Amino acid sequence: MKGWIILALLAGALYYLYTKTDKLDAPIAAAEDIVHKIQHKLDSMTGTQIIKIDKKVAQARQDILERLSSTELAEFNKIPLTTDAIADFKEQYCGPNATKHPVFSRDNLLYICDNL
Repeated sequence: MKGWIILALLAGALYYLYTKTDKLDAPIAAAEDIVHKIQHKLDSMTGTQIIKIDKKVAQARQDILERLSSTELAEFNKIPLTTDAIADFKEQYCGPNATKHPVFSRDNLLYICDNL
């Protein structure tokens, strides 16, 4: 019974120091920093992701880059070459109901739509 009373007093003292004072702020921040570093280390050790490179898209990109002017090239580099971004670009600027792109010429836009 004596051990439980001592344990309750220690828990009460810790609760008081945690809620009413700032004495435990530095040790808690240090402990959280250590836990964050450990989590980051574990994530970096186990979080390897395989990135598949589509060679057709890479080759099409090279062909398109040779054809574009400098302003069109800067605009083309803003488009990420992921499947979702390419689909969004095609949906917006390719097809019969597409809007005109403000930077690409009509011929280059058709070439981009055909090759992506």
